[in-house]
Amino acid sequence: MNTAVADQEKNRVALSSVIAAFFLTGFKLTTGIMTGSMGILAEAAHSALDLIAAVITLFAVRFSGRPADREHTYGHGKIENLSALAETLLLLLTCGWIIYESVRRLLFTEVHVEVSLWAFAVVILSIIIDFGRSRALARTAKKHNSQALEADALHFSTDIWSSGVVLVGLLLVVLSKRTGIAWLTRADAAAALIVAGIVIHVSFQLGKRTVSALLDAVPAELTAEIGQAIMVPGVLRAGRVRARRSGADAFADVTVMVARDTSLEQAHDIAAAVEEEVHNIMPGSDVMVHLDPVESDNESMLQVIRLTAARHGLGVHGIRIYNIHGKEYMEQHIEVSEDYTLEEAHAQTTRFEEALHDLFPRLAQIITHIEPVGDSSARRQPGQADPGQIRRVLLALPEVREAGLDIHDLLVNSVGGELNIAFHYALASDLPITDAHLLTERIERSLRQMIPNLGRVVIHTEPRSHPERG
Repeated sequence: MNTAVADQEKNRVALSSVIAAFFLTGFKLTTGIMTGSMGILAEAAHSALDLIAAVITLFAVRFSGRPADREHTYGHGKIENLSALAETLLLLLTCGWIIYESVRRLLFTEVHVEVSLWAFAVVILSIIIDFGRSRALARTAKKHNSQALEADALHFSTDIWSSGVVLVGLLLVVLSKRTGIAWLTRADAAAALIVAGIVIHVSFQLGKRTVSALLDAVPAELTAEIGQAIMVPGVLRAGRVRARRSGADAFADVTVMVARDTSLEQAHDIAAAVEEEVHNIMPGSDVMVHLDPVESDNESMLQVIRLTAARHGLGVHGIRIYNIHGKEYMEQHIEVSEDYTLEEAHAQTTRFEEALHDLFPRLAQIITHIEPVGDSSARRQPGQADPGQIRRVLLALPEVREAGLDIHDLLVNSVGGELNIAFHYALASDLPITDAHLLTERIERSLRQMIPNLGRVVIHTEPRSHPERG
């Protein structure tokens, strides 16, 4: 629902509560003074408190709907919790006066109670109005998750029970006059004590919930449920889970651990899935998902090397690890910025090698070939070259004749006196990729022996049935 519409509904039901409380307070007060009933006067005081509480709720609902600003980044929802706390304090204050006056009438002072139809009418009418008012407040509070309206609904629902107790007290006073049983004349004051007891109980329950909300307390089961729900595919384990409410708004922030080789796109998908699970538990909540990259249990040595290189701002390829006489030796190609000097490139590579030695103490030696990544010189102006001659050279190579002559999309150009060659080579589809790579290395070596000024050689291998053959 649109926020403006929700605020309008909440304000309307809060305003109707103020009007009803104002009417009941005046009606009860007038009837209580006319009859001298302590129970009705207690109800009048209670209704007066309801009026104050309803006014507080009305202002709280109006101000809590304001959007977040620079000073209140989580919005103004806590105003609803403060209004509920104010209601609790007012309830307890009134209960203290009711208890004092009731005990005085029971033990020290005899007060004549004039029971009339007006006394019964005001109590019955109060029960009817409070029933309708508490239902409307509770329905709107549940619909818009408003703690202020919920507290108001709980507050006014207790009025139904307290009014019922007063009604019983008035009936006992009537019975006393007809039977002559003297102690029943004090039933009205006793009823007022029961009303106070009910209100105190509800006040403590309301106060406990309000203080918990102000302290951002949430049920332990909620965080446990969220912690289980966020274990979506890609999450290794759940970290910190926090949730809080601010009036009708809910907030959650969770931390999940993902494999450190997770791509940015995969990480985004995982975060979206986690957020959706939290929304299923806390609908409409504002969810913040923090991803922590961690080492997974099934990381291979090659994965660790690549991740370490990326952390040092390097690209790595051509990794080879050999075991010679029980010792491990490693070869690798490192890509650095071509703007580096040899000293800068060597220093960065040395730091990377030291990190690898720390991670893999069993490595006896690391040999690194440093090469420029070629970003700034990727665009070049090639000269003319004869592809027909190069094709004849390729087709004459023993390696090509053995593997098949399916060479296509040949591109030949000359840059800076060097001859660059690129072509597609279709091979058997079931050929292992390692064998295909070894074959391209052999072809490149043979080409360099036959063409002295050969520069770059790029061979794209593909299965013979691949559509790229065109």
